[in-house]
Amino acid sequence: MKIILASSNKGKIREIRAYCDYDVVAFSEIVEPFEIIEDGKSFKENALIKARAIYEKIKDIENEFVVLADDSGISVPLLNGEPGIYSARYAGEGASDRDNLEKLVEKLKERGVSSTSAYYTAAMAMVDDKGREYCVHGWMHGRVIDEARGSNGFGYDPIFIPEGYDKTLGELDSSVKKAFSHRNRAIELVRVLLKAQTK
Repeated sequence: MKIILASSNKGKIREIRAYCDYDVVAFSEIVEPFEIIEDGKSFKENALIKARAIYEKIKDIENEFVVLADDSGISVPLLNGEPGIYSARYAGEGASDRDNLEKLVEKLKERGVSSTSAYYTAAMAMVDDKGREYCVHGWMHGRVIDEARGSNGFGYDPIFIPEGYDKTLGELDSSVKKAFSHRNRAIELVRVLLKAQTK
């Protein structure tokens, strides 16, 4: 069974490869990269949009596969859930991880807070080689702070402190994050689905 990731995000690909026991390849290793318009209103909708788009491209090329699409981001209740589904482009199209992080820090400072609750969401959509669709979710709760600390991880990790810790994900070893991350929790559920597929 081959897992084809509907992502070109190197950080996501690296994490999912580390969490899965299957042959994992990025879709760009099979077909030419193409633009997918993510116009859903939730992480689930966007994950399914990506999974369906890749499935349509590779369904006549590959055998015994599942397409796996992740849509994830960070939400801050104080900011009415921002950046949410716009996490990857919070500072605008083409923004870097640093740009997005700095915009979130700026928003916290505008509100006069140095720390506030936040959570990561990961929606994992899967389309198998018969066109059947599934979607699962994972969450990681904690808080965001107004200064970046550490260089591990990617995205907003340097300003996110998970529940039960006093260090940011940027400061914690990647093995610690792997144990309880939103993506790993979603992948645990994906594993259940994959086992059912191979029976």
